[in-house]
Amino acid sequence: MKKTALVVFILTSLSVFTVAGCSSNQAIKTTDGKTIVTSGKPQIDNDTGLVSYKNAQTGKTEQINRNQISNMSELDN
Repeated sequence: MKKTALVVFILTSLSVFTVAGCSSNQAIKTTDGKTIVTSGKPQIDNDTGLVSYKNAQTGKTEQINRNQISNMSELDN
């Protein structure tokens, strides 16, 4: 009985960590017509008006001013 409870606990834990670790990519459309694909959800700094994101192509963390963004949407992975 203890073994099955342990196995169920381990499988449940792995499932939770797998789901929690998945972050969806986002598409940022700029006012000049470009589309930037991000790795994960962008972070918005309300004090500075900057949006920080990890560029999916380069892997680098970049920033863009919020007034240069026309739309942000989640991509289907």
